[in-house]
Amino acid sequence: MSKKTEVILVVTTCKSRAEARQIVTSLVEKRLAACGNIVEPTVTSIYGWKGRIERAKEVLVILKSTRKAFLALEKEVTRLHSYEVPEIIALPIVAGSRKYLSWVDKSVGKK
Repeated sequence: MSKKTEVILVVTTCKSRAEARQIVTSLVEKRLAACGNIVEPTVTSIYGWKGRIERAKEVLVILKSTRKAFLALEKEVTRLHSYEVPEIIALPIVAGSRKYLSWVDKSVGKK
């Protein structure tokens, strides 16, 4: 295990598989994320929105990125996302495989 890193997990949900693929592909192509996992078939989300309780089938996306890239990643997800207020949550990674974390770090940002 490595010490706390600059690598983060970013979680979002999308209304469809197609939207999730578009977002993940764009983020990886732009080197804002090293990898994205699209969790299928769907998750059920229950949430309060505009005074009502809503239920929706959504596709969960888990992204591996860095703290440094987060603001640009957030901007790109927001640009591509269909939701008025997309879920974009970053979680720190406190430990992990040095080789994997190094790969993520090298895969995000400039070539």
